[in-house]
Amino acid sequence: MATGKKPDQPDRASQAQGADAGPFSGDLDERRRRLGAELAKKGAIGKSGFPEERSGTSAGVAQAMKLSSEFIAGILVGAAVGWLIDHFAGTSPWGLIIFLLLGFVAGVLNILRSAGNVAQTGGIQPGRAPGQRNDGKNKD
Repeated sequence: MATGKKPDQPDRASQAQGADAGPFSGDLDERRRRLGAELAKKGAIGKSGFPEERSGTSAGVAQAMKLSSEFIAGILVGAAVGWLIDHFAGTSPWGLIIFLLLGFVAGVLNILRSAGNVAQTGGIQPGRAPGQRNDGKNKD
């Protein structure tokens, strides 16, 4: 005990030379192999053996930019159409107000369609009940 080491910890020199690292070294290696297999199965580890940078972050940013540009474009187009109607028909400010609101609604609808929350068909199809899915089953 004069060396200042704890008796239950082997020194690093014996570990580097391949000596037995203790009773739990086999368990640790097995756990590492299982963890590596699970991460590889989920696609979190790249070919180099190290965790890859998450490309989900860049995909999320791209999706956010797409959705925000669709929303802003809907509002701007609505405002432009309303201003043109006001300019040529002399109905200021009602055309701008109405078409600005319609542009806002169109922008929200575009976002919901892009995110997949609204069906592209636009309502109830003939011969289908309101709670019925495309495959003929009920929502429940």
